[in-house]
Amino acid sequence: MTRFTSHFLMAFGLAFLLSSTAALAQLPLSDEELSQQAARMGSGQVVIPHSGIQRPDDVGIRARTLYKIFVPAGRPPGIVGFGEDEETTRLPISRGGVFRQTVSKPVQPIAGYYAETPASLACLYQLVAVSTGCNPGTLTTVATGGSKAIAIVDAYDYPTALADLTAYSSQFGLPAPTSSAFTVAYEGTSKPSPDPDCANYGGWDCWASESALDIEMAHTAAPSAHIYLVEANSSDYNDLFAAVTKAVSLVKAAGGGEVSMSWGGGEYSSEALSDSIFTGANVVFFASSGDSEGTIYPSVSPNVIAVGGTTIARNPSTMAFESEVTWEDTGGGYSVYESRPSFQSSISATVGTHRGVPDVAAVGNPRTGVWVYNSYENTMSGTLYAWNIIGGTSVAAPLWAGIANHAGHFSASTSAEETLIYANGKATADFRDVTVGTCGYYEGYLAANGWDPCSGFGAPLGPAGK
Repeated sequence: MTRFTSHFLMAFGLAFLLSSTAALAQLPLSDEELSQQAARMGSGQVVIPHSGIQRPDDVGIRARTLYKIFVPAGRPPGIVGFGEDEETTRLPISRGGVFRQTVSKPVQPIAGYYAETPASLACLYQLVAVSTGCNPGTLTTVATGGSKAIAIVDAYDYPTALADLTAYSSQFGLPAPTSSAFTVAYEGTSKPSPDPDCANYGGWDCWASESALDIEMAHTAAPSAHIYLVEANSSDYNDLFAAVTKAVSLVKAAGGGEVSMSWGGGEYSSEALSDSIFTGANVVFFASSGDSEGTIYPSVSPNVIAVGGTTIARNPSTMAFESEVTWEDTGGGYSVYESRPSFQSSISATVGTHRGVPDVAAVGNPRTGVWVYNSYENTMSGTLYAWNIIGGTSVAAPLWAGIANHAGHFSASTSAEETLIYANGKATADFRDVTVGTCGYYEGYLAANGWDPCSGFGAPLGPAGK
């Protein structure tokens, strides 16, 4: 058994939405065309990485990553990720509406497979002039702007960070990271070791992928901001919180900005004692709300902006954007231990006396996920499997941090930013209210007008009001 095969032992979710037999009968398709049609329509399997599994003895001790991997139908058994030989060698398919190109750098990095790109995300969230349909198979215009700093906090060293962000940027036409715009920093004075799970299970199964996802999403929304990847010695909360403290000092020294944390774990009774860590003048904190039912820490802290996940609904034939709906697996609800903060007074009738999360949301469903590039420990039998489709609230938090940075407002604190969001959350010009779908235990939370525990006030529409 290869380390890539181990992904499937932790998989959940079922393949769905295959083409109808009637449609196939109208025009026989080759095996390759059938495979690409299934991929385009979102059929496949969702995989939880090894780093994303929380064990009972982890609660209150160590965090888990909050991303999930989407493996399209028809992929070779045991392979997670896409090989470099798949990028440009396939012939174009003209039937079935598959948008494929033969240029050296196609819009989608892997021919025939579709996920959100920096250009489609910029269109969806109105960081650029909106093109009809925000089609990820055709758009090339990416966001510009951003300033000061965004600090990404993750565990362990990610040895190929700069090279991978460079490759990602080159693929999608983003500015290449330089030493003046991208810095790897450490919790302490020495570089941490890489996550041992990367060597044991593969680079898509460990904290390296979390780091890759986070820096790439922040760079997507605010490509001119200085990104700091602050590496903790381990996934223990003590180490991660020390890395947060280091991140705060870096952002403050840069004149302000954001700290993004795409990790967490189940709530625990003493969690509020750590809330003061998430404070700093001119620093705004974002945290993922989780990839399963219920609430997690630190997203429930009143000192962070909790970011949930959504689903991007697209026309399966044209790939045109139709709507943004809830992601049923997003984390959300009402904190067990944290009291309702003052900025949630306007929704007290909904949340009662407890902190409600999330505050906002963005794309998170792996089935409508984003492209990520990570070359670390992702070579098998001489082939590099460096591209993958990833989702989870780990996508949404750094994307929101980048959008807030792109806005250029730079609130004096998270509390000030939360006050701004709760004042503008019902402004249809600033937020896309997600009003369709369910989430939570037994699908018991319903999307609603205004704030709800599936998506908060919804997804961002442009930089205004943030």
